[in-house]
Amino acid sequence: MQHKPTWLALGLMMALPLAASAAAGDPTAGAKKNSMCVGCHGIPGYHTAYPEVYRVPKIGGQHADYLASALQAYRTGARKHPSMVAVAAQLSDQDIADLAAFYAAKKEAK
Repeated sequence: MQHKPTWLALGLMMALPLAASAAAGDPTAGAKKNSMCVGCHGIPGYHTAYPEVYRVPKIGGQHADYLASALQAYRTGARKHPSMVAVAAQLSDQDIADLAAFYAAKKEAK
């Protein structure tokens, strides 16, 4: 029983590189997956009317970790925008990482 914390720590240390590699996003792959995003986030100054009128946020140049976290929150329902929940529900963890990497590398049009 005394060695249990050591084995647990060793297991966690071995799992971290696997988790990090699975979360690595590919911006080239993200560019091929953004058809659901570009319709709103790819139009400078775009406003939408569903579920209410609001300005669609610019996501190009945002930090990849923030974008991935936001998409995961939409996928779990922690964030509640109906359109984003529907889009994020279709994304795998790799899709989210790739899209986050793509938009993080993108410069917003001024």
